[in-house]
Amino acid sequence: MQPDYFNGRPNAVGNPAAPGSETVIALDKNRSGRSSWLLCRAGMHLCAMPIAYVVEIMRVLPIDAISGAPCYVRGLCIIRGAPVPVVDAGLLLGDEPTPSGRLIAIRAGSRTIALAVERVEGIREIGPEAFIALPPLLGDAATAAIAAIGTLDAQLLLFLRATRIVPDELLARLDAERAAT
Repeated sequence: MQPDYFNGRPNAVGNPAAPGSETVIALDKNRSGRSSWLLCRAGMHLCAMPIAYVVEIMRVLPIDAISGAPCYVRGLCIIRGAPVPVVDAGLLLGDEPTPSGRLIAIRAGSRTIALAVERVEGIREIGPEAFIALPPLLGDAATAAIAAIGTLDAQLLLFLRATRIVPDELLARLDAERAAT
């Protein structure tokens, strides 16, 4: 078994799970064992998201702030008629807000969230040899959104875990508010 660095749970390699399942391994592997990742930049951070979880990439939309959200949640925007939480990738990964140029709509379990990034770098096939588990020393310092680290072309690469980007409590509150309206 290879660790599923996207959601932090072990899953048999190549064993597809049901849509919306939290244990889906985020790798659509080719014959060489490599998988496709969307690379994006948030300030100084180069990030990778499994392409299988990317719904769409778009220009930045109007965002309405919501009270009580973590500092890295900018607010809500309307994507395809539904309110979607927008997460600032720079604030999620560090202390600097991202000068947003794009929103990346991604599946996080049964929900969609939008990640605000500076720019999208492209799609790249990355093999399992690129993944390095977070060192224990960084365990407390790293956010739950970072699944693993690696390098790509001599740059630090942060592999993101979409299911942990927006806290469950906030998603439940948003669902309750949506149901009440």
